[in-house]
Amino acid sequence: MPSTNMVELPGGTFRMGSDRFYPEERPVREVSVDSFWIDRHPVTVAEFRRFVTATGHATWAEQVPEAQDYPGADAADLVPGSLVFRKTDGPVDLRDFRNWWDWEPGADWRHPEGPDTNVGGRELHAVTHVSYSDAAAYAAWAGKSLPTEAEWESARGGLDCATFTWGEEFAPKGR
Repeated sequence: MPSTNMVELPGGTFRMGSDRFYPEERPVREVSVDSFWIDRHPVTVAEFRRFVTATGHATWAEQVPEAQDYPGADAADLVPGSLVFRKTDGPVDLRDFRNWWDWEPGADWRHPEGPDTNVGGRELHAVTHVSYSDAAAYAAWAGKSLPTEAEWESARGGLDCATFTWGEEFAPKGR
């Protein structure tokens, strides 16, 4: 029996993908999913902290990158860290993630904007700087599983092929 913080989403068929932006989203195709259970809310900092305390898990962002995975990289740059979102002044070229993400040495789930920051006061916020493998480890510890890509996309509630997860308008009602 799933926990009370989960909701069952019905199965169905929807159009998944996009021909408008990234090549890896192509082609638009019809996909069917069975019903599945998913948490009502994102995993919080407090919940993730309980997992790390219980298991000693070190996230991807907390580990020193392996030099052989980054040929030609300066050894001084091979330090734990993560990308940090930086708000832009306006629209940017979406083909280059560096227009809104910056590499920040020392950024991780405990230090979301870098080593001089912390999650104090954000215990109920969604945990950040967590990789797929970190999320999968948390889910396994919690006795759950991650949704498949198709399940995640189906949870958009009828907004298949919308530009944004909330619809077509970038800033509805100015937000």
